[in-house]
Amino acid sequence: MGSDKNKTLVCVKQVEQEVVDEWDESMPLPGDIIEGFSEDDGEESFVPVKTMSEFRSKLGKVNPQVEFIRLKVRRGDSTLKLQARIAQKKGSLLHRKYATIQAATDERHVADLGDLTLEQCTDLQEMSRKLVVKLQSIGCSWGFRRHGIKYDWEMKARTHLPDQHCSVISSILFMPLQSEHCIDTTTARCMAWFSAAVSSGVPLEKLDASRKGTDWDEQQNQTLQGIRLWFLPGLEEILIELIPQPGEDRFGMEIKHTEEGFVLIHSVMTESVAERGGLRELYEEAIASGFQLVISRLEGKSLMPSSVCFDGLIQCCDLTQIKQNLSSAIHQIDTIQLHVMAWPNPSRATPSPTQAIGSVALLSPNPNGYFATAHFD
Repeated sequence: MGSDKNKTLVCVKQVEQEVVDEWDESMPLPGDIIEGFSEDDGEESFVPVKTMSEFRSKLGKVNPQVEFIRLKVRRGDSTLKLQARIAQKKGSLLHRKYATIQAATDERHVADLGDLTLEQCTDLQEMSRKLVVKLQSIGCSWGFRRHGIKYDWEMKARTHLPDQHCSVISSILFMPLQSEHCIDTTTARCMAWFSAAVSSGVPLEKLDASRKGTDWDEQQNQTLQGIRLWFLPGLEEILIELIPQPGEDRFGMEIKHTEEGFVLIHSVMTESVAERGGLRELYEEAIASGFQLVISRLEGKSLMPSSVCFDGLIQCCDLTQIKQNLSSAIHQIDTIQLHVMAWPNPSRATPSPTQAIGSVALLSPNPNGYFATAHFD
């Protein structure tokens, strides 16, 4: 009994494939007991093995022209035949190479073999079985093998973002007021701000609202740290270039704040830089459709409101500073780039000088000020 207990078997101790949800039942898995192999499907060519050194020695004698071998492994109460490749791996002793096996379908899946007792093999098999059950429970059951593909991130950002250095998505952080000790109260205030912005004609689409911290009622030594609301332009974000000419002393647009902290174009002068850039046409369409023409970014910098303090003040961009930047640019005859949140208008007979990127088409606001339906292009 004692000798049987200490008897060792050739076993897969571990595999080098770290992405476990890409393992496959047809691959050698930790705990698999290797009883032998053959160079083809015939039983007459089956080569039994009893030790790891014997297995490696016999692998080294296989014809190099043989692409696959057939492993005979014991996994639980079942005996399986797995297809595998012979791989060369460096050992620690003077970095000498020795033969081992890898999965036929994934060259990263290389087996680390060892002489283990039956008890050790059984423990490893149980670990592998539990892992398989866990992966299946979260939807990672054996499926198609995955691999990495190259992606031209720079080109995609240049093509599909209004500004390749800025995200289309914005967010605003709502800190709880002194009197607010409940998550529901702060969340309600957050949604009141969003609903008021949409009702006033600011084209927004809510993505998510997440909280940080816990309710005061749940744990007295922790307080709510804030609600962050993520949103994006509800219709489309359009790039406008304002190109002044010598002798012009203003861009010809008036900007103001909405009550919710957004910067909007309040008016556009005729025969001005802004009109040549297409802003007057967009402004008139906005008013006719019940929207505000909101500036989302100026020279790549966000003009969106960023946070609401503990005292309830909305932190937003300083209009005085924005006007100073515009004034400086017009006097230096510098081109200014700004992005406005607008809407698609397929009825235009001629192309507009503006460039629309990242369109998200929505229906017009309903009488209650909410968007009825939405779809992403």
